[in-house]
Amino acid sequence: MGSAKQQTAVSKVMNLLHEWDKGSKSVRHKILVNFIEENMNKTGPELDSEFAEAASLFLARLTAWLRLTYMIGTSLTQQLQAITIFVSSSSGHKFLSEFLEVGGILTLLEILGLKQSKEIDKTQAIVLLQCVANSGRKYKELICESYGIRAVAECLAKSKSDQTQDAAKNLLLSLAEGNPRFCQQVYKGLIALLPCSSPKAQQMAAQCLVKVQPMVENAHPSIVEPLLAITRTLHLEVQYEAIQLINLLMDYSVRDKLLEGLIRSLKPSKEEILSGKQPEILSDQHKSGVLAPPLPVYVQQAAAAKCILLLCENSLERAETLIQMRVVHHLMVAMGNQDYADSQRQASLTLEFLCRTFPIVDDHVKEAVTESFYTSFMADPESLYVNMTAIQADVLLSNKVNIPGGNELAES
Repeated sequence: MGSAKQQTAVSKVMNLLHEWDKGSKSVRHKILVNFIEENMNKTGPELDSEFAEAASLFLARLTAWLRLTYMIGTSLTQQLQAITIFVSSSSGHKFLSEFLEVGGILTLLEILGLKQSKEIDKTQAIVLLQCVANSGRKYKELICESYGIRAVAECLAKSKSDQTQDAAKNLLLSLAEGNPRFCQQVYKGLIALLPCSSPKAQQMAAQCLVKVQPMVENAHPSIVEPLLAITRTLHLEVQYEAIQLINLLMDYSVRDKLLEGLIRSLKPSKEEILSGKQPEILSDQHKSGVLAPPLPVYVQQAAAAKCILLLCENSLERAETLIQMRVVHHLMVAMGNQDYADSQRQASLTLEFLCRTFPIVDDHVKEAVTESFYTSFMADPESLYVNMTAIQADVLLSNKVNIPGGNELAES
């Protein structure tokens, strides 16, 4: 026969379970709140001791109620928090196994996909999935086998909450690390996020790709177009992450395609420019004093010039490759774009670097423009666009600079 203390603990637990079984929604909600307050950060053995070695009976009731009510959201936040206490508890592996045995992963992934789910509940569901993933590779594989990568990626793309998106990003990174079977799938899922409509998701996807790319052997060709496309964004934080990723990919097989795309971006076609313009009949005449946002192709043009400067500064060998690909001609075209000052500024800074680094580039630029213009350009490339005349812009736009190949560059 047990001690009086044990008998008291057993009686307390039996009363709690009876109160749960017979209680209304409000009663159960109160039990959950009290449980969360009293048991946060307890270990598995401590939870078992608290419930007189019958903690699994309470967890079973929690998981059963969760499966019955998650679609209507009854105390969903508190249910998920309470289950997280069990699953994340140190030395509480049996609680994790019990949660998985009743289909816990699938339930959490369904919560992420429900339109009616609150952001706080999605965040808590991801936190609980993270606890599962933290338990080892086998559990990461279970999440991935349940189509978890897609569900978490879609949640990241569609969520309006920074907290939810941050939790989703961390979970995707966790599913890639130490999980060779599904690392490639996470990688492709992140690439699929690049074209999404959420700037925050685009930024996070690019951040994750910088970390995940070294985990996979080769860069997938499908990364090139969406990566170049997001350099058109007006969100500088997204553009920054895109440029960092492009810089990383210079060591992979997609390097040449990216360089070609960057150079092409310096000289947008007439079709691209016209497709980005709003028809005059649709413009608001009452907002004539408000500056219209720049065309996306011009934003991309400026970003390409900025990115090319970074690539050239990091590797003179890469700079030589770009020069042979006629980057000087395209930079001068971007400098002549009087529709967008930042294109002119970024292109000027990049061309000035090449002129000071490669004498042969300097000689060709001198020949292409007037002496006074060249002097002004080299003296202050960042502010050159301020006083540029229409004639000077035309000279830049119509330049025919074409620097020969590697031998002359090497000699210079």
